[in-house]
Amino acid sequence: MVYVGIPKGQADQEEEVLKTIQDGDSDELTIKRFTESREKPGALWHIYAAKDTEKIREFLKKVAEEQGQENPVDHDPIHDQSWYLDRPLRKRLHQEYGVQGWAIVQFLGDVVFIPAGAPHQARTRDMPESLGSPLSTWLMLVHNLYSCIKVAEDFVSPEHVKHCFWLTQEFRYLSHTHTNHEDKLQVKNVIYHAVKDAVGILRANESSLSRP
Repeated sequence: MVYVGIPKGQADQEEEVLKTIQDGDSDELTIKRFTESREKPGALWHIYAAKDTEKIREFLKKVAEEQGQENPVDHDPIHDQSWYLDRPLRKRLHQEYGVQGWAIVQFLGDVVFIPAGAPHQARTRDMPESLGSPLSTWLMLVHNLYSCIKVAEDFVSPEHVKHCFWLTQEFRYLSHTHTNHEDKLQVKNVIYHAVKDAVGILRANESSLSRP
């Protein structure tokens, strides 16, 4: 979070932001960073464990059916980025499926690392805007508390290559017009070149490695 712009002379907006942070299930330490340390909050995140993805997907389909919405085979309630789990829905998800995430307020200067496949959500302050990335499993959007500028970067760690590859396989089953249908990250190429470089280094040092 490289910039947070807070307008002057708008006490009511500060109260609204505080209420949003509290309603977002933030912990006391996070709230004190805003009320006592006067740090600048930029965005509110909710992040869930990757292992709970299927439960969240099942829950969203259930809620959609209750609201009379269709669940097309070539669409996905998570990858569609059409949901935002507000407080009542988060409470229901916990009660019915035992799934509970982490509420994170990103202040100016904070960095948020999101593991591959971990469902997360955020929502813009004024209007819906999808910010999903090829590695991410977005529910919907980031909730910007104030006007802010964030810098995002995707990366593939060796520990999560398998999960990244599995995500790209999920994208294949989406409709051809879906924004996430294409493998923008090209995980197969990443894996190929990583193995190629590793083998090249081993061969270049083969003689020294074989010495007693």
